[in-house]
Amino acid sequence: QVQLVESGGGLVQPGGSLRLSCLASGFTFSISTMSWYRQAPGKERELVAFITSTGGNPNYANSVKGRFTISRDNAKNTVYLQMNSLKPEDTAVYYCNTFRVGRHYWGQGTPVTVSS
Repeated sequence: QVQLVESGGGLVQPGGSLRLSCLASGFTFSISTMSWYRQAPGKERELVAFITSTGGNPNYANSVKGRFTISRDNAKNTVYLQMNSLKPEDTAVYYCNTFRVGRHYWGQGTPVTVSS
């Protein structure tokens, strides 16, 4: 079965950096588009970034462009989200996602708190 396991979240000061990882299993990772979403307290879940199977032309939400970088290692079945210049408004639970056969699959989420 599809499994997505995120890691790398934590508490960081404004301006700091974190790298999130998502280890995937149960499907053919190398041909799958992968995404990162986030959900802040009291807000709807929103798309942060996605990357196609080959890694070309990653897409980002306007709010994170120039600060976040999504990448993938198909040999390790892992997708990453490098987050730099973090702001308090980036505080959220971050979820790894893939869409297959008509449904979304989600990891358990990893919390990121940006605070001084």
